[in-house]
Amino acid sequence: MVKMPLDVRETLSKQKPVPIATSSKDGVPNVIFVGLMKILDDETLMVVDNFFKKTVDNLSENPRISVICYDPQTKKSYQIKGRTQICKEGQTYDEMKSWVKGINDKLPARSCVIIKVEEIYNALWGPGAGDRIA
Repeated sequence: MVKMPLDVRETLSKQKPVPIATSSKDGVPNVIFVGLMKILDDETLMVVDNFFKKTVDNLSENPRISVICYDPQTKKSYQIKGRTQICKEGQTYDEMKSWVKGINDKLPARSCVIIKVEEIYNALWGPGAGDRIA
């Protein structure tokens, strides 16, 4: 795992909604927007599964995920890659349920996806595009 630098965390925290990409075990891609994501610590993200269909199927087959963020004010963009774990019980799940209900008690909050950050890349155009930064 790698630690997310401060500018990555700041850029990600401004991104609403957050695009995430998964793929099936056969490599069929799927990209969706997620409305509820939380930075748990320097190495961990949490995504709330309210209405996942293909996404949760993909993560069950292939736990790899990619998250992208962009801040038009700072002109910074990052791609975060990691490995996931789906939580449907336990302390993290209970905390997620409470957080979601505080935002909108009509959301199902079926599970939470914990993302352990493994790689971070510069996703902005130009000479450094695609460079690994962490």
